[in-house]
Amino acid sequence: MTVRNLRIYAPLAFYGVFLLLPFYWMIVTTFKSSAELLNTPNPFLIFHFTFSHITDLLTQTQYGRWFANTLFISVGATVLSVFISYIAAYAIIRLRFPGWQAVSTAIFLAYIVPPAILFIPLATVIIQLHWFDQLWALIPIYATFLVPFCTWLLIGFLKTVPRELEEAARVDGASNVAILWKIIFPIAVPGLISAAIFSFTLSWNEYLYALVYMSSSGNKTVSVGMTTELIRGDVFQWGQLMAGALIGVLPAVLVYFFFVEYYVAGLSGSVKE
Repeated sequence: MTVRNLRIYAPLAFYGVFLLLPFYWMIVTTFKSSAELLNTPNPFLIFHFTFSHITDLLTQTQYGRWFANTLFISVGATVLSVFISYIAAYAIIRLRFPGWQAVSTAIFLAYIVPPAILFIPLATVIIQLHWFDQLWALIPIYATFLVPFCTWLLIGFLKTVPRELEEAARVDGASNVAILWKIIFPIAVPGLISAAIFSFTLSWNEYLYALVYMSSSGNKTVSVGMTTELIRGDVFQWGQLMAGALIGVLPAVLVYFFFVEYYVAGLSGSVKE
């Protein structure tokens, strides 16, 4: 190996190990016995392999319910946010109504507002609407911070779609709705998938809103349920915590694995302008 290759691949290898070490530690902790977690000659190796932590997690806790709740909320929030963002982005880019540039800027500025600032006024609205501790209520709540970024992302992507396609469709008598769903939609699939991946991942990992607005154990998400049910005082159920984290990360990993090319294409199209 030449010195030039060594300078390139050595830092990349170090960075790869740095990124993968937490996942390796999570896997090792999941399949270690409880006794070995407390006293082991080498913390990076497994000497007594066991599935007990996964079994206890699935049988002694409501993890299955939390997982289903998180999946329901993430899919619902993703579909709602991408749908609204797609229509909003097309309206801003193509209809060019008065003040469209200000609206575009305001949408992006709305995204950079920290959610920690918004959960207090949102709590007042949710209580008045009687949405507190209603699992489905998290779907429109998550849309409040997903729609701004997805709209901004799709605005950049739709700018790359040639206007001549729409003009030709209008000559043939197509309406705005027909153009939106039959002409633009097939071209915008990479951008929509990119926005969907972002929305799904952020919804899956969201913690603050799910913690504040959901109180019953059956309505908790994976992130909230694990930290509130598996940590009792100063006692940490490390085996079950790591098993829950390992299972919980799988949906996001699968989404990125199957759609990473569309994700990169969507982001590339959004930053061309």
